[in-house]
Amino acid sequence: MGFGSESDSWSDSGSDDSICSGSCHAEHILQVLNTFRQSATFTDVVLLVEDREFPCHRATLCASSRYFRTMFTGKLQESQQTAVRLKEVSAAAMEHLLDFIYEGRVRLHENSVEKVFRAADLLDVPALSRACVDFLDQRVCPSNCLGLMEFAQLYSLQALLDHCQAVLFQDLEMVSMNEEFLELPLDRVLELLHSEKLQVADEVLVEVALRWVYHRHNQRRGALRILLERLRLPLLDPVFFTDKLEADELVQECHECRVLLQEARRYHMYGREISSERTKPRRWSGWAEMIVVIGGCDRNGISRLAFAEKTDPISGKWLPSATLPGYSKCEFAMCELQNDIYLSGGQLNSSDVWRYMSSLNQWVRVGSMLKGRWRHKMASLRGKLYAVGGYNGHQRLSSVECFSVFENAWKAVASLPVPVSSAAVASCAGKLYVIGGAVSEECNTNKVQCYDPVKDKWTYVTPSPFSQRCINAVALNGSIYVAGGLLDALYAYTPQSDSWSKVADLPMKVESCGLTVCNGKVYVLGGRDEFAAAIDQMWAFDPASGELNKEMPMTRSLSNHGCATITQHLENK
Repeated sequence: MGFGSESDSWSDSGSDDSICSGSCHAEHILQVLNTFRQSATFTDVVLLVEDREFPCHRATLCASSRYFRTMFTGKLQESQQTAVRLKEVSAAAMEHLLDFIYEGRVRLHENSVEKVFRAADLLDVPALSRACVDFLDQRVCPSNCLGLMEFAQLYSLQALLDHCQAVLFQDLEMVSMNEEFLELPLDRVLELLHSEKLQVADEVLVEVALRWVYHRHNQRRGALRILLERLRLPLLDPVFFTDKLEADELVQECHECRVLLQEARRYHMYGREISSERTKPRRWSGWAEMIVVIGGCDRNGISRLAFAEKTDPISGKWLPSATLPGYSKCEFAMCELQNDIYLSGGQLNSSDVWRYMSSLNQWVRVGSMLKGRWRHKMASLRGKLYAVGGYNGHQRLSSVECFSVFENAWKAVASLPVPVSSAAVASCAGKLYVIGGAVSEECNTNKVQCYDPVKDKWTYVTPSPFSQRCINAVALNGSIYVAGGLLDALYAYTPQSDSWSKVADLPMKVESCGLTVCNGKVYVLGGRDEFAAAIDQMWAFDPASGELNKEMPMTRSLSNHGCATITQHLENK
């Protein structure tokens, strides 16, 4: 019986039917080819690796490797040779690679996978390279992440590198207990301890550094100071600092470490008055410096505002904070001490003092000032608060009061030589500086009055290059920065050289603005412009670069507001 003519229905359908045996056919072909390879049947090239010979089929090699495809199809001399020597591949790795090419699978082991990857990378077998990387990625752990990081960096394996770094930064304590870490050179340890990506507590980092030193303490004890310099010793838990770090035998013997320990002790006593790279929390620690803005006047300068907000300048987000209880204030003084905020006085002739406890997000009333005042300023110096000058509704005040947190009481100290209101006040290098201010309704001064708390005495230093009121000042890295008073620039005074300089031009003239230091920059917030209207603008000056940049604006226009920086946990925002 025939299958019919071309006009039969089978042909009329217009379809092309095909038969597929599935993957089993391809596997069968590979098995046959592998058998031919092992018996050197139909092979047309021999690969010479170390002291071994590997008979192969050029077509099979070219199908899996771009390296061999280029070698055998181009004009290279190897295309005509029956034996080709490969120098940068081990025989064991070559055996694994050929098994993969001929069988489609490979048996990887932790002690050989890196050599197999190098062979696959060199001979350009991407499928095997990916298999090796997947094998390693599944086995990343604290005991091998450092070695795998170097491997991933060498071959630009970003996904594997990211995984290794995540393990390292999250589990550094476990990593540091392995020989791989303990044998690292000093520069690599310093690089790790300095990283902002570490997600472990500062106390853990101290233990990690000490563990590395003690592993070879006779050779490494001289590196202790430079290691501790990379750590946030001032931010350590006080009990850990005393019982673990200060009590450590090698630390006690290291005379060069005493300056670092002293800085930490002073920070515990004086708070943010002590500032360095070691007092800034790591971003990944969950803690961040936040600017707190309280009260002030609205755009028209009529309404007094009771709200309180805070911002993390890195994220640019503004969040609500605990509001001062009971009433709004204006022309008060505000500053930070030991990571809490103090607010004093204000219209009209108030002697009230409030303390914002940052750890509790609550305001509490503390001891009242001896005299009611507004248009005054406060600054922290050597662990105490100083309320300076101001106005009582009748005259400018020369009186200065000092507040002891431990006694919860104010006492009078030496009075200002020149009574002023709306001056700029800041502490720097162990002394208090009162810059400019109003001496009458019509007249301002350019005098700079300097207070020595040890001698309880005021002296004059170099006058400012301006005579302004409604100005503010902050200290950073041994200099005092001044803005406001409708000045169109940011000025700096350096006590060490007793000199003034203009450090940056402001985009506009402002007065009664907020001024604070956060993340190593000077922030100017709000204030009144030359038309007496409050603004919502914010600028940041970076002393390291000398640049002043516009930041995200505040949520509303403000002037005569309080402004300070504290450190808070980001989870409690």
